[in-house]
Amino acid sequence: MKQAQKLALAKISHDRERTNILKKQEQNALAFLVRHVPAFISPNMLTAIGLAGSFVVLASFILASWANSCFLLLGIAGFAIHWLGDSLDGRIAYYRNSPRKWYGTSLDVSVDWISVICIGLGYMFYANGGWKLGGFVFVVLYGWSMLLAQLRYKVTNRYSIDSGLFGPTEVRIILSLMLVCEVVIPRSIHYVSSLCCAILLIVNVLDFFKLLKIADLKDKAEKGI
Repeated sequence: MKQAQKLALAKISHDRERTNILKKQEQNALAFLVRHVPAFISPNMLTAIGLAGSFVVLASFILASWANSCFLLLGIAGFAIHWLGDSLDGRIAYYRNSPRKWYGTSLDVSVDWISVICIGLGYMFYANGGWKLGGFVFVVLYGWSMLLAQLRYKVTNRYSIDSGLFGPTEVRIILSLMLVCEVVIPRSIHYVSSLCCAILLIVNVLDFFKLLKIADLKDKAEKGI
């Protein structure tokens, strides 16, 4: 059993450099899951499942704005579904020795962008007045972090979806906790989301200048300076 898990872990993690807090726990969970996903479930189906989770999050915000904030708890299930599909689609392809690197990357990045839009749009449905702007700011900043990840891959040829100790999994957990807090303490989501956007802005700026430094060194190396 341990040998099978080690083999699965090697197959699903060789193409990504991870630095997030939950790296070990997440990789072990994925190593277990890839060995138990039914054969009829394809990587594209998992991508669709992940995208469906994003629409569940969107629906939770809409229902909460129309009826009761308790519907926000539905968003937690949406984030869990999104994690399952988004984390397994590419990894199951590698595990089954049927990866399509460029097709998979193109599809994954596009679907991730749609997912971010769903979250931001959902927040804009739920928020009142000027707080609605927070949804737009979140989409812009998270989109920037996605762009930085792709540029980093282009410059370094190493693919990392994490910013230091935080990756998509940690972000989903934080967003889920924000939904719980909003149910317990109404309107707290506005202040917490503003704080998160401020932190994301700082992280993006630091990552941006770090990337520029790496790119500059690569330019000089190629020119023999």
